[in-house]
Amino acid sequence: MIKKFLDKLMGKSTPGTSGGKPHFGKREEVPATVHGINPELVDRRAAEVVATLKQAGYEAYIVGGAVRDLLLGLRPKDFDVATNATPEQVKGLFRRAFIIGKRFRIVHVVHGRGREHEVIEVSTFRAYLDNAAAGQVTGNEKTSKAQLSGMQHAVDASGRVLRDNVWGPQDEDATRRDFTVNAMYYDPVSQIVVDYHKGIQDAKKKTLRMIGDPATRYREDPVRIIRAVRFAAKLSGLGFTIDSKTAAPLVQSQALLADVPQSRMFDEMLKLLQTGHSLASVEQLRKLGMARGIYPLLDVAVERADTPFVKAALIDTDRRVNEGKPVAPSFLLACVLWEDVRSGWELRLNQRQHPLPALQDAIDEVFDKRIGDVSGRGKLAADMREIWVMQPRFEKRVGSTPFGMVMQPRFRAGFDFMRLRADVGEVEEALAEWWQDFQTADDERREDLMDQAREEQKARQKAQPVVKRVPRSAAPAPARSPDGQDDAARSAGPAAEGDADGELAGQGDAPKKRRRRRRKPGGGESAGGDNAPASAAAGD
Repeated sequence: MIKKFLDKLMGKSTPGTSGGKPHFGKREEVPATVHGINPELVDRRAAEVVATLKQAGYEAYIVGGAVRDLLLGLRPKDFDVATNATPEQVKGLFRRAFIIGKRFRIVHVVHGRGREHEVIEVSTFRAYLDNAAAGQVTGNEKTSKAQLSGMQHAVDASGRVLRDNVWGPQDEDATRRDFTVNAMYYDPVSQIVVDYHKGIQDAKKKTLRMIGDPATRYREDPVRIIRAVRFAAKLSGLGFTIDSKTAAPLVQSQALLADVPQSRMFDEMLKLLQTGHSLASVEQLRKLGMARGIYPLLDVAVERADTPFVKAALIDTDRRVNEGKPVAPSFLLACVLWEDVRSGWELRLNQRQHPLPALQDAIDEVFDKRIGDVSGRGKLAADMREIWVMQPRFEKRVGSTPFGMVMQPRFRAGFDFMRLRADVGEVEEALAEWWQDFQTADDERREDLMDQAREEQKARQKAQPVVKRVPRSAAPAPARSPDGQDDAARSAGPAAEGDADGELAGQGDAPKKRRRRRRKPGGGESAGGDNAPASAAAGD
């Protein structure tokens, strides 16, 4: 308390709070002999971007999580660059560079094309600004769009930063970053690490510590709450833990996430589940008391993470990410919501609805209930629907269906989904193995597989109990009413009465097999005859 009082008198303040000028930390240049970063782990294209900027006379460094991972001996998946060049100046130095973003304007420098392309994200050093002096709007990004268009630094009523595009020196840029281990700068040319907030020490102590007052920093950008969970999950395998002061306001600050745009929340949810440590993320959420309330769809994923099917999907997603294979959000979300689709589908089938319309209705209900407007009616939903609709079609292994299935663009996703279902015993293992063979087989082998499927189908049909129809001639006589007329004739109307009196008379109780007569071209049988068709008799 005394220290805070003295700091206030001397015009000092904690970064992220209003008051006097904040303390930006002391610049430390750590040589390669101390930090021990292996240059071979540095992405060549990121190093080229830094070199190009430096040759043009600007400062440039690899920054953020990439530096943290390099210090830990890991090969970073993404490389970001920070510079004192403005976005326009950066764009002018590279042939394929694009300025993106509104809240934070950055440049994407693109190398290569197609699936082999790589994006290096380049940001300009940002100034530390007291948010109490920022322009304030009463609404959010959408409702205050016109007002925000002319602002470079703006916050909403809760203190959340909506615009932060004021450039400044490197020490201020470091202060406005979130965690100390993410606020270091590495120059691949000189191999020096620049550290302002003891990030190297925290990396050695395996501690995640927020720069400045944690509660204030969460209020500035509530997504930092999710980032804290994600980094703790990612680094938990290396023994990292969240600093107690950084963790203390997390649960209390969680309500701030309600003001974050849904599209951004959706993206942050995917980062938790699709960056190679989804199970660890679920564990961290539960450990921190944040298993519910961050985002509705994330709540469902956490709730079902221990069920066999969803757990298998999360494990498979982590495996693919760590093997460098692509993952699609549609697949994982289809797994998370399959329980809802399946239960809704079964309910409709029990109501005697046709299978395919019943499945489509169940899917529509799940989209309305679980996904809403966030990507729920775009490509994501279309891919999820295709995965689900494909499942009953895997049961059809004869005719043209198998050939059409393997030609579908989303076949592999649908098959992988069915493969997981087989792994947890929801469908037969033999079915998954058949489709595994069929998709890679040549035409001759495919015909053999289809013959095998036909034989299996015949065997199942023989094994099923046969329900025999009772011939009409052997059917029991209709019940007779007291006046001698059978109940069937009584309920059938005049035509049946004619049949009963004519054809059944003198036949005893055994009903005679009725014959259908063709109508004559000239108008057919006489309407008054005993054997007149029921429709004609009824018409008279």
